[in-house]
Amino acid sequence: MATIARAGGARRLAFSVVMLGFAGPALAQDVTGTWLRDTGASRVRFVKCGEAMCGTLSWLKDPTGPAKLGQRIFYDMKPNGPGKWSGSAFNPEDGKTYSGTMTLSGDTLTTSGCVLGGMICRSAKWSRSN
Repeated sequence: MATIARAGGARRLAFSVVMLGFAGPALAQDVTGTWLRDTGASRVRFVKCGEAMCGTLSWLKDPTGPAKLGQRIFYDMKPNGPGKWSGSAFNPEDGKTYSGTMTLSGDTLTTSGCVLGGMICRSAKWSRSN
């Protein structure tokens, strides 16, 4: 009887360890929420949109500029490795859409938009603000 009880306990422990293994990275890689740009000029709110992540401007320091509140600037950002996403980034300043990437490291998100097959890129850093 004690052998059966130990076997059941071992299975529960193994299951718990496996489940924690799944939960840990998933939580650490979550970009969902609101992020403040390093310049302090804007905040973007990331939410799931289908199988991807999308980012919409949720606050602007200067609401009279070319960027508009509620404008989607990151879309179709799909997982591309641990803490990485690839998709598209819209730049309200020039009205163009670029191939985009996002990389999450702790509470810092780095976004990058590139043209000419990645030869010219511009990046921005964001910090979690929620």
